[in-house]
Amino acid sequence: MLGSFTLRTDGGARGNPGPAGAGFVIEDASGAIVRSGGRYLGVATNNVAEYEALVWGLQTALDHGIRRIEVRADSELVVRQVNGHYKVKNAGLIPLHKASCELLKRFESARVMHVRREENVAADDLANRAMDARETIGDGVAPGAGGQTSLFG
Repeated sequence: MLGSFTLRTDGGARGNPGPAGAGFVIEDASGAIVRSGGRYLGVATNNVAEYEALVWGLQTALDHGIRRIEVRADSELVVRQVNGHYKVKNAGLIPLHKASCELLKRFESARVMHVRREENVAADDLANRAMDARETIGDGVAPGAGGQTSLFG
């Protein structure tokens, strides 16, 4: 799918670790939402939830035929790790980081940038709604689709 799209991702854990959820929203150039989802992850850390949201959102974007993406995430850690500014030292994050980077390489154009929480309200809402319902909501691809790493699903 031509044109530029924005992927907003957010994850959270209540207790860290605790009940966790991941959410994403994909917007077209006009800001209209083309795909979105929230998924309950069970017990996980906030950082795992943030990566799960990124992996799931990227998988869904590729499944939707999107070739150019700008990721906007409010996790400074994830953004800096994916952009190569921080090393990934936590063993639990290594497979999710690897999956994220491999997915990003499949786009013609991909950029990952940090934004303030206020810019990710819709993704945050989906993560929280999934945590509250303890289920998957929205129209994201099946977790782990395409053989990609997911700790949950």
